Amino acid sequence: MPRSKKAPAGRGRAAAKRDFPAVFARLKGILAEHAPALVVARDGPKGYVLETKMTYKGKPVFFGGARLGKAYVSYYLFPLYACPDLKDGMSPLLEKRMQGKTCFNFKEIDEPAFRELARLTRRGLSAFRTRSIPGFEPGKK
Repeated sequence: MPRSKKAPAGRGRAAAKRDFPAVFARLKGILAEHAPALVVARDGPKGYVLETKMTYKGKPVFFGGARLGKAYVSYYLFPLYACPDLKDGMSPLLEKRMQGKTCFNFKEIDEPAFRELARLTRRGLSAFRTRSIPGFEPGKK
């Protein structure tokens, strides 16, 4: 009979889930720093979304978001899709958390990864402000 995998004492699924609201709050905080320059499209207990003032095909362009899920907390950063060179120099620490092109998943607070994610978010906002991105229309102020 196969042996079951046991989580270390105090760090089982229930313990990890209890940390998710704190992880979500930290990730939301990284995004919320930029709310004055963007538009808060959603702000709820399980999700926070920022949109730019730019449009694509007449709709606001998603900038980023944080989502409290069942298995992890996700952080989405759309500038990585529109400006893929932003990933240049990304640390292996942050890269291992990447799921797809614009999503990072976390199960616990990881301060070094959060600091790097905050820098990457600032760079993403700067890129959206200064670059001409094909197909995107500048926002109205």
